[in-house]
Amino acid sequence: MAQILSPLPGTFYRSPSPGQPAYKNDGDSVAVGDVIGLIEVMKSFHEVKSEVAGSNVRFTADNEEPVMAGAPLADLD
Repeated sequence: MAQILSPLPGTFYRSPSPGQPAYKNDGDSVAVGDVIGLIEVMKSFHEVKSEVAGSNVRFTADNEEPVMAGAPLADLD
């Protein structure tokens, strides 16, 4: 099992903006470089790109959840 970790402390968002579909949904496959969400730090948004590839993504962080740097955001098979 692989994990996607938060690169920064901030608030995790699963979609580009409210009302937009999520970048990835539970069960999706993820390739290296895929954007899986955003981290907002002081009104600045940073893309979270996967450094690993896998299938059946399962998000461990909720949308709009505060996260610390290095915190797991999602698990992959």
